[in-house]
Amino acid sequence: MTDRIPTPMVRVSTLPSGLRVVTETMPNLASASLGVWVSVGTRHERAEENGVAHFLEHMAFKGTARRSAREIAEAVEAVGGHLNAYTAREHTAYYAKVLGGDAPLAMDVIADILQHSVFDPEEVERERQVILQEIGQANDTPDDIIFDHFQETAFPGQPMGWPTLGREALIRAMPRAALTGYLANHYAPGNLIVAAAGAVEHDEILALAARHFDALPPPRAAELAPSTYAGGEFREERDLDQVHIVLGFPSVPYGDRDHYPVMLLSTLFGGGMSSRLFQEVREKRGLVYAIYSFASPYTDAGVFAIYAGTGESEVAELVPVVQEEIGKIQRAVTEEELARAKAQMKAGVLMGLESSSSRCEQIARQMQIYGRPIPPEESVAKIMAVTNEDIVAAARRLFRARPTLAAIGPLGQLAPLDRIAEGLSA
Repeated sequence: MTDRIPTPMVRVSTLPSGLRVVTETMPNLASASLGVWVSVGTRHERAEENGVAHFLEHMAFKGTARRSAREIAEAVEAVGGHLNAYTAREHTAYYAKVLGGDAPLAMDVIADILQHSVFDPEEVERERQVILQEIGQANDTPDDIIFDHFQETAFPGQPMGWPTLGREALIRAMPRAALTGYLANHYAPGNLIVAAAGAVEHDEILALAARHFDALPPPRAAELAPSTYAGGEFREERDLDQVHIVLGFPSVPYGDRDHYPVMLLSTLFGGGMSSRLFQEVREKRGLVYAIYSFASPYTDAGVFAIYAGTGESEVAELVPVVQEEIGKIQRAVTEEELARAKAQMKAGVLMGLESSSSRCEQIARQMQIYGRPIPPEESVAKIMAVTNEDIVAAARRLFRARPTLAAIGPLGQLAPLDRIAEGLSA
């Protein structure tokens, strides 16, 4: 039986201000997901303001000229919806999910918080403490903070490597003017995508965007600091029950010829319970509770990494096993495991078509990355076109570069990076 790939009802318009609006009408849904995706994040910060993008995201919910912080929360929750946001390295998102008839309310609230936040000094100080607590919590969670250490070691001394939450000393000292300045400099129409999916009509969303987004700053291009992968080693000795390890390599950006081969490589290598790493390291040898690989593409760079959490006595055996698997996948991939990985990725694309929030996120990010929504049949075709040889070639391209190692825990049995690198090249 051939899988039926629905044809999404996607439309794109650009307002005279430069603000882009993308929608997907999903006739069988009652819900509507909508929001604003801003094409700036941690990578667009200066060294002295690291953390400002995330701080600004928090402050957007803390009161506007029309609504208090409580009224912002109550406005959306009173109709059974929810409102949220997140900050990433290259973008920031503010979004809501409501019933279709409440889309105008959600658009009004999101436009209000992005254009008319008052940044009350008392709220700034209160939220400063919340973020400091968030940083403290991350530092106390080794299987969370390990990824910040990995990123900073892979991209040292540059925005790509800075923590999204910011550094404690900088957050403590960050003035209100840094928040308002970052907003004025970066939240311009050309850097914003208004996206909506579900029980929505394009013309209605376009009209709402034109009406509500009328107080954005003048158009400006977001400056993107270049990224330079360096690699290296970070170790932090802690009295823990487990050693947390991330071993990674430079990978490919969006749009690279190996983008799909790398994503499939990650899936079959460490992307699920049937993957090579899970089967060999956990199921066969019992060396870990958690092990997986991931690929993170960016505008001009990327990383491919393996995370494992293991016991102090098991780490000496774990690393050689991972090295051996890295060597094996550079030699051959079976038809069966490639077919399984393709089925997983294809299912992810098609199942995402059934969720308004998933589709809203997808079309917004595709507009940011590629400048157009990507039809699902195009994505599926590119997935299915990848060959065994493509996977092996991508593995050789990635795994023969200088690695990055980040580790936290009792590290006495963990070999130094140079010895691990030697094992990878053997």
